[in-house]
Amino acid sequence: MIDALQEKAEDAASFLKMLASAPRLMLLCHMANGETNVGQLADLTGMRMPTVSQQLALLRAQGLVRTRREGTTIYYSLDSEIAQDVLALLEKHFCPPEAMAARKGRRLETTGAG
Repeated sequence: MIDALQEKAEDAASFLKMLASAPRLMLLCHMANGETNVGQLADLTGMRMPTVSQQLALLRAQGLVRTRREGTTIYYSLDSEIAQDVLALLEKHFCPPEAMAARKGRRLETTGAG
């Protein structure tokens, strides 16, 4: 394991640096619930739209999010299995059970399941 990590240590460190920012972490958490746009992310996080756009550009450059354009609106979604796994682990250890239940309910609403 150590030899394998040695080869990928820089990649792992870069990935963890992206997650080490509270604003970026919150954006990723919201995108884990499904596709969303800059305005929605600004409303959900309380950040200004230019700040959200700047953080999304960094996340996109690292390959953690993808975009889809619909007319003039650009939608962002999580595009990293590693990030999804880490967010699930963080949710397990840092989010209260009632927040997790609410998140799962929102996910069902957005997918049409349930």
